[in-house]
Amino acid sequence: MHPSVPAAGYKDLVLFLATAGIVVPLFKRLKVSPVLGFLGAGVLLGPFGLARLTDQAPWLAAITVSRPAEVAQLAEFGVVFLLFMIGLELSWERLRLMRRMVFGLGPLQVAVSAAAIAAGGVLAHQPVLAAFAAGAALALSSTAIIVPVMVEGRRLHAEAGRASFGVLLFQDLAVAPIMVTLGALGGGGGFNPSRLLSFAPAALGVVVLVVAGRLLLRPMMRSVARARSEEMFMAASLLVVIGAGLAAALAGLSMALGAFIAGLLLAETEYRHELEVTIEPFKGLLLGLFFVSVGIGLDLARLAAHPFLILGTAAGLIAIKAVVTFGSARLMGLRLAAAAEAGLALAAGGEFAFVIIAAAMDAGLMRRGLGESLMVSATLSMFAIPLLASVGARIGRGAAEPRPEAAPPPDLDEAPRVLVIGYGRVGRLVGEMLSRHGIDWVAVDRSAHEAEAGRRAGQAVFFGDAARPEFLRRLGLASARALVVTMDAPEGAEAVVAAARALRPDLAIVARARDSRHAQKLYELGASDVAPETIEASLQLSEAVLVDIGVPMGLVIASIHDKRDEYRKALNRPDALGARGRRARDALRR
Repeated sequence: MHPSVPAAGYKDLVLFLATAGIVVPLFKRLKVSPVLGFLGAGVLLGPFGLARLTDQAPWLAAITVSRPAEVAQLAEFGVVFLLFMIGLELSWERLRLMRRMVFGLGPLQVAVSAAAIAAGGVLAHQPVLAAFAAGAALALSSTAIIVPVMVEGRRLHAEAGRASFGVLLFQDLAVAPIMVTLGALGGGGGFNPSRLLSFAPAALGVVVLVVAGRLLLRPMMRSVARARSEEMFMAASLLVVIGAGLAAALAGLSMALGAFIAGLLLAETEYRHELEVTIEPFKGLLLGLFFVSVGIGLDLARLAAHPFLILGTAAGLIAIKAVVTFGSARLMGLRLAAAAEAGLALAAGGEFAFVIIAAAMDAGLMRRGLGESLMVSATLSMFAIPLLASVGARIGRGAAEPRPEAAPPPDLDEAPRVLVIGYGRVGRLVGEMLSRHGIDWVAVDRSAHEAEAGRRAGQAVFFGDAARPEFLRRLGLASARALVVTMDAPEGAEAVVAAARALRPDLAIVARARDSRHAQKLYELGASDVAPETIEASLQLSEAVLVDIGVPMGLVIASIHDKRDEYRKALNRPDALGARGRRARDALRR
């Protein structure tokens, strides 16, 4: 038997899970961003917080983080999973529409911010190379904090949100060139044209990731989906995210960029929404751990020793980047309010500042004392992001909405008017009839084969389990006009109807039933209308024989309709409905 792992080895993990269990419910109840709670918890539990008092109170060691380096290493995956999810919500076409923000506003904001910060460093009598490194590091903003805060405030899809995300995406692309440049400068000899070849591995890495992803990702997900195993699908999803990140890291790129490319490649496949639902819990937990690790890095002792220098640097950083981003956004044609909102959102430092400053110190470009002070200043500025974003959102909401011809938001597809659950023979026919009447629809099927066949036919068909509320939300249930359940599995149809009715009491739900007993059950669960197979088949046979023996068509149709109404009234009669069904019926009538 293998020796057991000491309980102390799990202490930091248990401590984080306990923190998440306390912080998230408490801060949501207070209507405050949980990001602030995680940051504060990191400061409190880290080596510069309560852990400094363990000599006087040894019992504090049980409730403080003892291995911050290991926490920080695992926390990096929070940003990786976040960028993968963002990639899933985009597509190559939407990315093309964003090119003006990514490759126009992005480089302008980074270059001018870096130059302004570097100029401030030179004026403060710092060496030129140290000032350049500081400017490059502090010009970058925090994707991991800004994006969740904007999503929570429903501002990521606004004009300022699209601009901010475009800049953040360019900043992720810029990390590798910055690191290569610092390494070249640290080696001595200044700039050399031959050193431009150092960027080749990064550029080649992007090409390899895109090509390999197009060739391998979809077939792999198809193979796993056909196994009909949730555990295997989850394992494959994690493999895609972590594998793409590690492949990018081997090419000299950021892991987050590799995950973003993988998400982008899977965004237009039938597995998109199932991947989103599978990855979401991991993303949420790892992002929380990332925020805790940022708080852990706040050196309170250095802040106490140089309060005016560090606080002044943090305030100056926010002021410089806010002004530069505002001016750059206005030059790129953003409205006044949107430019101000983007300027405030991007004003603080970011997580890559720690990586770049550490590299500059290791290369001998920056004194260690200066670098550590800059890290504390960057951390403090990141604490201000939720407040800055909130102020920016108020400015953005108070202004007029952008013109209708503005580019569409780079998030989700337009919500469908009808959701079709099940894309077998019945589902395909329903889709064809909806298309014939010009009604938009999206279908879902638990069979990878059916979803793939629908995609090949040019239809919007996704693979996934529609019985999960989160999956229905991802499909656009909140704004759908109706939901049609065509599944032939009675238990599956019941689960979908129950989940949809719980989310949307006012939604029209039409379901396929096996027989009258199954139809009654679906009505009790909240279906608006049900078509039992046995009853409908009997009515169609009756219609055919009556017409064939010479009964007038009009009389036949009228009698069939009357009989169908009798069945519906019998199945949906008030005394046959359960309490849940009566509530759903009453909600529909209101």
